[in-house]
Amino acid sequence: MTINDHKMTTIRISKEFTFDMAHALLGYDGLCKNIHGHSYTLVVTIKGTPIPDPSSPKNGMLIDFKDLKNFIKDNIINKLDHALVLNEDTPKELLDLLMSNYDKIVVTPYQPTTENMIADIADQIIKLLPSRLKLHSLRLRETPSSYAEWFAEDQ
Repeated sequence: MTINDHKMTTIRISKEFTFDMAHALLGYDGLCKNIHGHSYTLVVTIKGTPIPDPSSPKNGMLIDFKDLKNFIKDNIINKLDHALVLNEDTPKELLDLLMSNYDKIVVTPYQPTTENMIADIADQIIKLLPSRLKLHSLRLRETPSSYAEWFAEDQ
């Protein structure tokens, strides 16, 4: 078997990202109802067929890791890094006060749990990813021992 025999093989590649983010869980019955932060790790795995074009500078690549990094950073990480993420049902007076005093407040239509955030991140990536590529999975690690996973096959 030669390399040329693998031209149409489906490949998965992954890229890992880190960001720091604060949130509060509105109405929660524990400590996480308070504003607190985490150092998150997001692992993005995409799949597809490597580009089989010898004249392309991306020949043999599913996507250039640099391009994947820039895509995820521009569309996901930069919005969340060093942000405070709050549920839109947070009292308006509090949201207004926070927004008038801080630059990076992100208001979501959902409770900003790791589970809801990973589903939202998946939706955003799927909408923006080039059609020849598919999102295979995500892993969002909130703490060293706690994470959520999303798999396309489960959808």
